[in-house]
This record gives sequence, structure tokens and C-alpha cells, in this order.
Amino acid sequence: MSHDQNFKNLILDYPRPALEFFAAAEAGDLETARILPVRQEQLQERLGDRFRELDVPLLVEWPDGRRAALLFVIEEQTEPRRFSIHRLAHYCLDLAELLDTDRVVPVVIFLYPGSYPSTLRLGGDHATYLHFHCIACSLPGLRAARYRDSLNIVARLALPTMACSPADRLAVYASAQDGLAGLEPDPERRLKYADFIDYYAHL
Repeated sequence: MSHDQNFKNLILDYPRPALEFFAAAEAGDLETARILPVRQEQLQERLGDRFRELDVPLLVEWPDGRRAALLFVIEEQTEPRRFSIHRLAHYCLDLAELLDTDRVVPVVIFLYPGSYPSTLRLGGDHATYLHFHCIACSLPGLRAARYRDSLNIVARLALPTMACSPADRLAVYASAQDGLAGLEPDPERRLKYADFIDYYAHL
């Protein structure tokens, strides 16, 4: 199984709870919002050039006009040491230009523990000319106990990726499966994400 594909599926199947969990401060109230996936393969400068493929870019629009549209650029990064904030900045700048917007929110989900840069500054002696940072969600840095009764299905499905004691691992697994059963009415989705939970539980 590919971690990247697993999380792409999770976010595309549950975009609203995913944004509420991974980017709560920026997501805010999504009750009336319309969430649209954006093409993952970005336009090439020249045909034949290498293209950049994003994990999950989501455009969030509020038809009632209460908020201006927001573009969330969500990247799953399994190992923090492989994360490039420069590459993420490229993604965001390219998408901002393509969609003619400056309302872009970069989000990175880390599956394994480790250190990573969350800020990029370019400048000289007198000024910073580019200041870029992202929302970073390190799943191993979250305590599973905090989310064991969450009504957010993404939080419940991600429980096995969070920190807990070995003695609590079985209870965390059970809480994830209970959350799936109670929050997902579709039997096909239940089967799909029961496998997701099993894969990350490592029981």
C-alpha cells in the first residue's frame, strides 16, 4: 500500500472533515462551503518538461459569499527528512498563478516522527523578500487519547497513526473501528477504511 495514495483517498472521500482536522484554524466553518478538487498535474512550461504533481489541492468556495474562496494545498509526507519546503513553495506559487488567487493555504501531513522546516525565508541584509510557511500536522506528535471520542471521521480513522502507549494500542484500534462504524453509513466505505485502520494499527 502507498501511504500517499491512502491519504489522497482519505482526503478526497472526506474533504470537509479532513480540512477541519488538518487545517482547523484556516478551515473555520465549512457547513455551507463547496469543496472542489483541483487538477493534480500542473501545467508545463514546455511540452516534455517534467511536471509537478500535487497530492490533494482543494478549492473551497462559499456560494453565499460569506468568505472569499480558499485554495488548500495538502501534501502527505511520510518521512520528514524528505520534505522540501522549496518544492511546496513552488507548488503554491504555480497554483496561485494558475488560478489567479493569493488565498492559498499549504498543509503538510507527516506520518513519521522527525524534524522538518516549516518556514522558508529569502532575503538579504536589509529585508526578507519572500516569507513562506505551512501548516504542519505531525500525526505521531498527536496524542490518540485526545481524539478517541472525536466526531470527526478523519480524526478517528487516523487514530492508529497517533501516539499512544503499547498497552493502549488495542483500545485505540477499537476506537478507530467504532468511529468508522458509527460515523460512516456507507457499507462500501466501511470496508475500504477498515483496511486503512488495519494497515496503520500494526497489531
